[in-house]
Amino acid sequence: MPLFSEAGLPASYVALPFAQWQARPEWPAVSLANTDPVEDLAPHLGRLRLIVLEFPKFSDGRAYSQARLLRGRMSYRGELRATGGVLQDQVAFMLRCGFDSFESEQQGFGEALARARTLFSVVYQPAEDDQVPASLRRLAQGTVAAS
Repeated sequence: MPLFSEAGLPASYVALPFAQWQARPEWPAVSLANTDPVEDLAPHLGRLRLIVLEFPKFSDGRAYSQARLLRGRMSYRGELRATGGVLQDQVAFMLRCGFDSFESEQQGFGEALARARTLFSVVYQPAEDDQVPASLRRLAQGTVAAS
């Protein structure tokens, strides 16, 4: 499956499935199903270089939650890759959740990735990409009416 990366990351690690990785936690890359417990990675995040999160179908968003946990609460800074049902119309949201590489066979995915960071000029929810939500922008500008 073709690999796309916003940061031009090299595909230098082979990710072990979570069950195999548990027997070899020193291995630098792991692949999680969306039912695997992300919290089990916490003591190992400093040495993990790649975490692959599986989207079994495009309508199953549990890997979004896993990504937010890894980036936000657990401060994972290595490569976070989306694989499986990864579609170009979801790439902007995947970037907001912290993914930085993608495996996709969809035609035009590379071009969609190149446009994704500028697709939305205003966001409404905080996420892992540090964009300031519209409500906080309004507060900073003093345009929110006092109650």
